[in-house]
Amino acid sequence: MPKLSDTMTEGTLLKWLVKVGDKVGVGDPLAEVETDKATMEMVAFDEGTVGALYVQEGSKKALGEPLAVLLEEGEDLPEQPVTSATASDENGEAQSTESITAHVTEAVPLPFAGEGRIKASPLARKIAAAESIDLSRIAGSGPGGRIVKRDLEKAIDNPASGVARVASTGGTSRLTTVSPKPSGSGDQRMMLSSMRTIIAQRLLASKTQIPHFYLHVELDAEPLMVLIKQANIAAAENSNKLTINDFVLKAAASAAVAQPKVNASFDGDAIIQYASVDLSVAIAVDDGLVTPVIRSAQEKSILEISLEVKDLAQRARAKKLSPDEFSGGTLTVSNLGAYGVDSFDAIINPPQSVILSIGGIVNKPVVSKEGQIVPGKRMNVGISCDHRVVDGAVGAEYLAEFKKRMENPASILV
Repeated sequence: MPKLSDTMTEGTLLKWLVKVGDKVGVGDPLAEVETDKATMEMVAFDEGTVGALYVQEGSKKALGEPLAVLLEEGEDLPEQPVTSATASDENGEAQSTESITAHVTEAVPLPFAGEGRIKASPLARKIAAAESIDLSRIAGSGPGGRIVKRDLEKAIDNPASGVARVASTGGTSRLTTVSPKPSGSGDQRMMLSSMRTIIAQRLLASKTQIPHFYLHVELDAEPLMVLIKQANIAAAENSNKLTINDFVLKAAASAAVAQPKVNASFDGDAIIQYASVDLSVAIAVDDGLVTPVIRSAQEKSILEISLEVKDLAQRARAKKLSPDEFSGGTLTVSNLGAYGVDSFDAIINPPQSVILSIGGIVNKPVVSKEGQIVPGKRMNVGISCDHRVVDGAVGAEYLAEFKKRMENPASILV
């Protein structure tokens, strides 16, 4: 099973595109695989003849597990599937073997593995118990993401890693879970898809490992609504109409240039401040949420952003995005205004440091500069910040820059 997305830890083989005896070349499609974010084709990275298919359609397999075997001319079928790594000793050193399977890439585990799915060596468990370390917060570097001795030593030696230690009294762990009410007649138990599994892992890791704080600002949306109406009337026959979200995305990128400290990530003993604003856009799909990225958004016109986000959204819902299109974002925008939500606080999309939460435009009475109560159109905008990277004043300055652009939307048309 190859790594087909940045957060993928396992994949579901949906459909084989070859059968035993088929000859394949480099780049030929072998199977359709569902990752946590999309359905993608797995291609051959070697040429040969399909000797065996080890996995049935619909099966889930972890990264690195063998799915099929390609044979060179005259080569015999192995007696058992060949894996990319066969063992891990108590020092955590993986022993690699040659593999003739379709391309296998090394797993890069998530920081949070999820309850009930923790793979750890006996020695690693012993060390974790002695040091009161929560294994669910450790990224394993052994075969298949297995936690080994060196992973615990790294966590202990690097306090900045944010590893969680379990508080205990009398040797009894306080880390407990509460089981849901048992299902009964008429209830449905729906197994998590790959996407929902990763969403659960990443967001739990975000809320438990990142110190969130939240800021809100209300802005005057009247100038924006007037400009959008005028622009779309002028466009007339143009198939692409500008939307509120197009202006939100352009303003978010432009404001990040003015306040670059929000366009950053925490990296243990350092903060990485990015030169380019690679804007992640939260898009709802049937089974959850994906965040495709608009690269170098600060350099693009509002029309370019409008066309790109529409294309990304369409392909995201069709599960046709490639891995590089939803990885590497530096700042996320989540807009629930179209769903009738006035305001909300979003969870940070790790390893980013901020996420903007955009509410809908609301008609409400406001006080004019002359002190009169008049009808107005207002929008609530929130920002969730990682306090390790962004201080309150920095978050407030970024919101002020964003508000300034949204209340003077003509300034971001150029």
